[in-house]
Amino acid sequence: MSDTAERVAVVCPSCSPDLETVHEVLKPGGQATVRCTECDHVHKTKIEEEKTKEIDVVVSQEGESFTAKADVPVEETLAVGEEFVLETDEAIFVVRITSLEQEDDRRVEESVAPDVETIWTRAVDNVSVNVTIHPNDGRRDNSRSVKVNIPGDYEFVVGEREELAKEEFTIDGILVTDDASGYDHDRLDFDGDAVLAKDVKRIYAEDEGSTAWSAW
Repeated sequence: MSDTAERVAVVCPSCSPDLETVHEVLKPGGQATVRCTECDHVHKTKIEEEKTKEIDVVVSQEGESFTAKADVPVEETLAVGEEFVLETDEAIFVVRITSLEQEDDRRVEESVAPDVETIWTRAVDNVSVNVTIHPNDGRRDNSRSVKVNIPGDYEFVVGEREELAKEEFTIDGILVTDDASGYDHDRLDFDGDAVLAKDVKRIYAEDEGSTAWSAW
């Protein structure tokens, strides 16, 4: 069986007449020929084509933005905070919905796909995290800000030491982005509190003798 063959979920008259199972499409068409991956039974079936709507997608990344298009199933409900894979001519991105725009520039938190004119998003597969580093003697007036480029699923933990981009620091607080979900507060500062990089608005940290700090 080819790993790249199209697969669909349909009932199998041999092993699963009531529940859909995964089938390999052997011959597409109005009456497609398919093979059940559970029992290898070959049969014909009608494959319903999913109706979609082409929607403009605005992607924000590293302070810049670009526009792409996505084919969204008409039965799908979109909501702020959801993530999806966006394929463009240049690359494939994982993006998070930050706003949904309907007719007359109306912004909503949730909407069925046919009512959406533009999906506003930000890229979350690779992100730039702002880190405010203060001296380890407790003084805040000499704090400085740096940016760390990192995969969106990288986990930052309050109380842990990091060595990133020639910086060495211990995290003592994390601000969470407005579109993140699953966190109890918008600022986490207890040891062990963990936040994914894509959910970080800013990290506050104590310097641990990085090369950049010693040169100051």
